[in-house]
Amino acid sequence: MKVLDNLKNIEEKIHIACENSGRSREAIKLIAVTKYVSVERAKEALEAGISDLGENRDEGLLNKYAVLKDKPNWHYIGSLQTRKVKNVIDKINYIHSLDRISLAEEIQKRAKEPINCLVQVNVSGEESKHGMDTKAVMGFIKELAGFDKVKVAGLMTMAPLTDDVQVLRQCFRSLRNLQVEIQNAAFAHAPCTELSMGMSNDFMVAIEEGATMIRIGTALVGE
Repeated sequence: MKVLDNLKNIEEKIHIACENSGRSREAIKLIAVTKYVSVERAKEALEAGISDLGENRDEGLLNKYAVLKDKPNWHYIGSLQTRKVKNVIDKINYIHSLDRISLAEEIQKRAKEPINCLVQVNVSGEESKHGMDTKAVMGFIKELAGFDKVKVAGLMTMAPLTDDVQVLRQCFRSLRNLQVEIQNAAFAHAPCTELSMGMSNDFMVAIEEGATMIRIGTALVGE
């Protein structure tokens, strides 16, 4: 299917989720995850009206950036190796996978301007997933106060791959509760306004639980 047709289906579901939770459509940023598709398909997403693209490897991002430049807002959504930071830091608008001080140090070293970072949290506790333990997040964010190139824009998580809505809901709600705790602390360097959660199979639940960014790949641009 064309990206535009897929987008219409997804937009209908976004609006339903917003109605269910009393939220505004404008509060949700849709990120097209283009990591498995061609530059042409990514370009089609832009032409359909999507302004945000997500990549999880530096090679994929650099290949698409060479063609698309800064037309989209670029989101680095995969685990970012410290040694790869220099390759992408001046091309991306958001990093969704800040999970260790060594990565913050490299961002601090390489970034010309402050960059929006989301702290990746392993809410589900699954060993297969990247991210920090929820109990470690507050201390980590306090430690980031000394990094003026790292702006803690929000939090990110990946929910378990399950059809159990209650499990998904609990995962997303836990991240939302953590966000509220951080916001209440009123850190100058960590406004923490963004919640990046929800993918092709669970984004409606994520929106109902407070997501401000949803990362849609398969359902939007295909395999």
